Amino acid sequence: MKKIGFIGLGTMGAPMAANLLKQGYPVTVYNRTASKAAALASQGASLAATPREAAAGADVIITMVSNDASIAAVYEGPDGVLAGMRPGTTVIDCSTISPALVKKLAADVTALDGAFLDAPVTGSSPAAIDGTLLFMVGGSAEVLASVMDLFETMGKKVLHMGENGSGSVAKLAHNTIVGINNLALAEGFAIAAKSGLPPDLFLELVQLGSAGSKAAELKGRKIIEHDFTNQFSLALMLKDLKLASALTDGSDIPSPMLSLARSLFQAGQTQGYGEEDLSSVVKLYEGWIGQKIGD
Repeated sequence: MKKIGFIGLGTMGAPMAANLLKQGYPVTVYNRTASKAAALASQGASLAATPREAAAGADVIITMVSNDASIAAVYEGPDGVLAGMRPGTTVIDCSTISPALVKKLAADVTALDGAFLDAPVTGSSPAAIDGTLLFMVGGSAEVLASVMDLFETMGKKVLHMGENGSGSVAKLAHNTIVGINNLALAEGFAIAAKSGLPPDLFLELVQLGSAGSKAAELKGRKIIEHDFTNQFSLALMLKDLKLASALTDGSDIPSPMLSLARSLFQAGQTQGYGEEDLSSVVKLYEGWIGQKIGD
């Protein structure tokens, strides 16, 4: 079986690596906070002290880290992935990073006789745990086919979007919609709550009516129950909206709704909600209407 080097064991990365281990793949893991690797070690993972050590000897390297700066720390330098990977290695980055950085990484890996796929995901932590993530992939179709077994272990669907960078663009466009939809849900809840409507009945209406969305399905109960346990953090959503804004600014794409969404998630970050679930942005609306939405 393919030997895997897995780097980045956060909310998404740890369950993704765990699913590979469950299917019998030999996995070597690295995380900047070493304590996060302990649970995977108990499941059979080997531990690496550096990204270079995780990459050495791997047939496939998978990275899942938070942002452009973290990617640079993982890939570059004497202890980075690029210093450790062998010719013929396939590198899969599942992070949400800028398309420009994706293309640089692809060029760096190709120069070392490796292959690179940008493969960001959607589905948040429950899907990562269940192995039902959706991957949007940029890169060679032939390379993608050669590692499809890994994607099928970690997810339920793989969409090949085109050349390197297209996976990243797809994710940023997708998360623009996610951010806007979550704000629309929060705003609708605020109107209903301030007008005295029962939140449970209002959510049922939304889910059965034309306003139904994944936001309502995944976040409606969390809003009503004031359960902002992190599935996908507000801070990460803000990061993605900033990346999307940079993309649209650089491409002269009008994006007024994206600009407003970014501003509101920035306000949530300023209020201290960054490490809570992105649905916590509803607390801005609760402050404005002077009451909680649900319980």
